[in-house]
Amino acid sequence: MTQATDTPARPAESRIAFPEFIVLIAGMMALTALSLDMMLPALPAIGRAFQLADPNAAQLVIVVYLFGFSAGHLYAGPLSDRLGRKPILMTGLLVYAVGSLLAAAAPDFVTLLIGRVIQGLGAAAPRVVAMAVVRDRYAGRGMSKVMSFVMMVFIMVPVIAPTLGSGVLLLGPWRWIFAFLVLAGAGLALWSALRLEETCPPGAAVPLKTAVKTMLTTPQCVGYTLAIGFMFGNMMTYVSTAEQVFTRVYGLGQAFTLLFGAIAFAVVAASFSNSRIVEKLGMRRVSHAALLAYLALCGGMAVFGFPAEPPLVVYALFCAGTFFCFGHVVPNFNALAMEPLGRVAGVGSSLVGFWMMAAGASLAGLVGAQFDGTVRPVTIGFTVLALCTLATVLVTERGRLFRVGEGG
Repeated sequence: MTQATDTPARPAESRIAFPEFIVLIAGMMALTALSLDMMLPALPAIGRAFQLADPNAAQLVIVVYLFGFSAGHLYAGPLSDRLGRKPILMTGLLVYAVGSLLAAAAPDFVTLLIGRVIQGLGAAAPRVVAMAVVRDRYAGRGMSKVMSFVMMVFIMVPVIAPTLGSGVLLLGPWRWIFAFLVLAGAGLALWSALRLEETCPPGAAVPLKTAVKTMLTTPQCVGYTLAIGFMFGNMMTYVSTAEQVFTRVYGLGQAFTLLFGAIAFAVVAASFSNSRIVEKLGMRRVSHAALLAYLALCGGMAVFGFPAEPPLVVYALFCAGTFFCFGHVVPNFNALAMEPLGRVAGVGSSLVGFWMMAAGASLAGLVGAQFDGTVRPVTIGFTVLALCTLATVLVTERGRLFRVGEGG
């Protein structure tokens, strides 16, 4: 197993500067957020277009995409280790374009859903390759710093994507959104083809069985991967219940999107903060302290008995505070999970991403199903999942927090 170091594994003759590299990697990861959140304003129009009897059926446009996206992780990483990062990236973007065009021209709802599954399968490649390329070029605290900057750019997409989707709908029918996504994918493909270097030449990969064994027998990788799933469950819980909480509990109506976006900026601020301090303090110290602060905020809610309807300002500050902590936890956990996987970064990125999406969506579904017209299930869910995260980290670190390990 290759040991990670803090020295970047950057190509000697790299033609892409650090700021451009960050924006390109963030764009590769953000394609899925764009594909999901741009569709939200279009769901009612899709339901009317296909005369769906069940008003909830249009939500399948989101669900089946996530199914394809999760499944796509399982092929993209191993193939990128074996065939190279760029060929898999370009193939994935081509599949994404095919799915987008099929969805845009869909004569019926079933065809639309098939197109969305294909879209998701293709979109997995940019996300997996992005993480693998970062690990190819950086390690340890340097990788966490890069991921903080990527997260800062990445988180902006869910904030603006619904508005962008609404803007497209003002200009034309919902099918135009898919045309926009085709152009976005094509632009990303052209940019990557011209500027992104190959960081894993074909034939450099270890056998798939060895790669999986390396990951599953590395406690740091397994532990922090599991922890990411619990933390991402909190993020998905917030996203999946935001409309119900802000419109039904607090009566904000469509104005809830403004507050939703404002709270999301807490993650942006945290990502910037993390990028400034992680190289000095280390990934473990920063992430462990942030996790304890996250639990302290949850403890405040517990002290007051998890109130059913706290003042809106209090709930908004609670969400912003927990997400500020989240922005210091997840980039570092991601880097810690990937740190020992230098030679098998593609497989590692696949399995970490697959677990993050599958666990996050499943846990959010369990918590969201408990919604009872109050915020109590959400705040209790945040607390339970954060406690699960802490327990996982304690087992992984053998009961010691804040220790400075190799590279972290």
